[in-house]
Amino acid sequence: MPAPLIVLNIVGLSPYMLGQHTPNLNKLINKGYQASPLKDVFPAVTTTAQSAMLTGKTADEHGIVGNGWYFKDLAEVGFWKQANQLVQSDKIWDVLKREQPGFKVSKLFWWYNMYANVDNSITPRPHYLADGGKLFDLYSSPNGLHQGIEDKIGIFPFFNFWGPKAGIGASRWIAQAAVEEFKQNQPDLQLVYLPHLDYNLQKIGPKHPDIGRDIEAIDEVVGQLIDGLSPYSPEFLIVSEYGITDVEHVIPVNQILRQHDFIKVRETKGFENLDCGASDAFAVADHQIAHIYINNKNRFDEIKQLLLNTPHIEQVLDKTEQQALNINHERSGDLVAISTENAWFSYYYWLDDNKAPDFARTVDIHRKPGYDPVEMYIDPKIKFPVLKVIGKLIKKKLGFRMLMDVIPLDPTLVKGSHGRCVDNPEQGPVLILPKHLAEPDKKYQMTDVFDLIYRHFKQ
Repeated sequence: MPAPLIVLNIVGLSPYMLGQHTPNLNKLINKGYQASPLKDVFPAVTTTAQSAMLTGKTADEHGIVGNGWYFKDLAEVGFWKQANQLVQSDKIWDVLKREQPGFKVSKLFWWYNMYANVDNSITPRPHYLADGGKLFDLYSSPNGLHQGIEDKIGIFPFFNFWGPKAGIGASRWIAQAAVEEFKQNQPDLQLVYLPHLDYNLQKIGPKHPDIGRDIEAIDEVVGQLIDGLSPYSPEFLIVSEYGITDVEHVIPVNQILRQHDFIKVRETKGFENLDCGASDAFAVADHQIAHIYINNKNRFDEIKQLLLNTPHIEQVLDKTEQQALNINHERSGDLVAISTENAWFSYYYWLDDNKAPDFARTVDIHRKPGYDPVEMYIDPKIKFPVLKVIGKLIKKKLGFRMLMDVIPLDPTLVKGSHGRCVDNPEQGPVLILPKHLAEPDKKYQMTDVFDLIYRHFKQ
């Protein structure tokens, strides 16, 4: 059997970042590893990119058309679902397990983790209580895996994984957990997800001087992981899902549709909720793309023209046009809108902030009908945010219901985004691979990651 292979997904890492801030990644390259741009897949978002790497197929085949989409049979938008059965193609481990009995796979924090055909897995999975509360926790298989690791390295810092306190702590914990999990199970293939760069690249933008510190921080974590696994002599395949570029414009696509009477809402106690099934059309915003679902097909041409006339929308693709970007699937929108490089789509559908739903000012990735990077900010209008948060936590501890409504409603705060394919490959995702897998002058596609993993174990 070849050496174990560790696939490190360093989210947001781009070729231009390799250099003075990445001494540990440089060590790999100096040892003969090859670094090259990795052609992004469309849409360039987490779940689509990961599915492309693990299936070797594009969204029109594996069905993951974004981080979320409209579930037509439920008349609901669903974001960040976790069941592996949503991916409609064989994954790399399915193939290797068929061909090599006893092949062992561990999957740590990659998406669609739950119920995957792997031997060991850990993923975030809070418990949602009957009173509306939430208990932060992980899900692992086999049962007890993450609890045993937490006994050794401490509780997973959930608030560092997403939200206003998102930071290096989550990636550091995941790397430490990867070492402990490998010691315990010694898989042939281990998949590890390190999200740290994703945060400030969106929050303050790629050109901010502090980004260098973020690159150094994740490189240090990578070095610690490499050192921790050195007794087992693994090889590494380092990937990223997309590159993040500067943005300065927000496209309020649902508010535009609503102003033209395409969207219907349900108002309760002053809050407005998007009524997908009753709307003539609505958008599922996902970074720099938006799936537009049209219930009233008689207004199709009108909607497409409205979007084409909207500033900072670069393309609007019908189902036939979607074929060129391999996104034409039953789950994709009747139209798919793509922003210009310096813009992104907000999900907001209300026209008056006083009528925004209660979840809008909270971190709530599942209830919002679109991706919301504003969840990484504390509302700057709150004079004493720390005291407000402490007060709410005390209220919760005393058994009272409370709403952690500290997130602003200002999408202009966001300074970086992704989703459209980058114009400059140096700003896109990166691939760092061992010498025995490298092919000189090859331009790697994201779907090639499947084949690279396969070739490693078939050498």
